[in-house]
Amino acid sequence: MTNAPVLGIDIGGSGIKGAPVNLETGETTAERLKIATPEKSTPKSVIKVCKQIVDHFADQIGDGPVGITVPAVVMHGVTRSAANIDKGWIDFNAEEEFSKKLGRPVFLVNDADAAGVAEVKYGAAKDHPGLVIMTTLGTGIGIAIVHRGVLIPNAELGHLEMNGKDAEKQASAGVKEKKGMSFAEWLKPLNQYYTMLENLLWPDLIVVGGGISRKHDQFLPKLKLRTKIIPAELRNNAGIVGAAWLAVDHLKHPDRVPVDPEPVSADPQLKA
Repeated sequence: MTNAPVLGIDIGGSGIKGAPVNLETGETTAERLKIATPEKSTPKSVIKVCKQIVDHFADQIGDGPVGITVPAVVMHGVTRSAANIDKGWIDFNAEEEFSKKLGRPVFLVNDADAAGVAEVKYGAAKDHPGLVIMTTLGTGIGIAIVHRGVLIPNAELGHLEMNGKDAEKQASAGVKEKKGMSFAEWLKPLNQYYTMLENLLWPDLIVVGGGISRKHDQFLPKLKLRTKIIPAELRNNAGIVGAAWLAVDHLKHPDRVPVDPEPVSADPQLKA
């Protein structure tokens, strides 16, 4: 790890927030800066906001790398999908463009993946030796798979088929809110979803994040699963912290599979 704090930036549908992170502790070293996501969230407009955040913390982070989350599948620095952001991100060579415009090394990662890494490195699943599944319950269901501390990226298991439909359209916190479901009503589809997940992957631990995890006592103890399931700890800072950690880790292990020159796009609706 580096001694200087490393900047993490979390790009969301409504806001883009960033803060420098002490990678020894996983704590932010300054108050987060949050700027509204541009109404037209094109790569160009979002990169411009990220530069504002980098410039704001420049004195603290020096010429160090920046980790950035995005609500999209990210393969070898290229965004393959777009959820709650402009469709111009699909098949966009985002990491290279960010690095060019920000003038420093950038590592781009899916938002749920960053949150999962943060929870394993510093949060609820710190130093867990087995297979950890992080789920973010929000508008959709984001998934991160971390095995013995190593991220297996871009898991789209929020889109498993359940009852002939997309699982996240039945079990996400967004659906609960939209339909005005009580916690008791929501438990049935949620339990079914987690049962499917544990039967497919046999995880050692499931960590639950997203805003609704603040009310974890109203639903987690009532789920009937064989897998231990616990609330996330880092909450709104998870993406920032995970992105910062991954930025430094990538500098240590930069080897990559070459990008396919003629990629096939993912479904643009993937990954909430």
